[in-house]
Amino acid sequence: MKKNNVNFVVGLFLIVGMAAMAYLSVTIAGVSGYSADSYSLVARFDSSSGLKKGAFIEIAGVKVGKVTDIYLDKESFESVAMFTFEQDIVLAEDTIASIRTAGIIGDKFVKISPGYSDDLLKSGDEIIETEPSISIEELVSKYIFSSDTENE
Repeated sequence: MKKNNVNFVVGLFLIVGMAAMAYLSVTIAGVSGYSADSYSLVARFDSSSGLKKGAFIEIAGVKVGKVTDIYLDKESFESVAMFTFEQDIVLAEDTIASIRTAGIIGDKFVKISPGYSDDLLKSGDEIIETEPSISIEELVSKYIFSSDTENE
């Protein structure tokens, strides 16, 4: 009888542990329900360095969407990012999309600065105003090399 109780407790512990692992896997992977209640927009950047598929999109510090795809336009050599937004987020045509870094060495995300135009973006439209990601390496090298030439 005692052995059955021990087996039951161990089995229950394993089931709870596996459920917790499944929950953590889904949460860490960033799986979310942007499907029927969402719409897509496109943005072109000179550089989307560090931005990854699945990165979050925020407005005023609130997550409102995610990056669904990134690819290279082989004609213009621009990075094209596809975004998915929650359906109730309404953006004007003069909206600005900027690639930013979360923290000092954090992941890249897209910051949306809403515009004030009366014309609104619809699903499939393109955000025209964009700001590419800032490369820390380029800034540091620019500072180092500019200070070398100034000292001569």
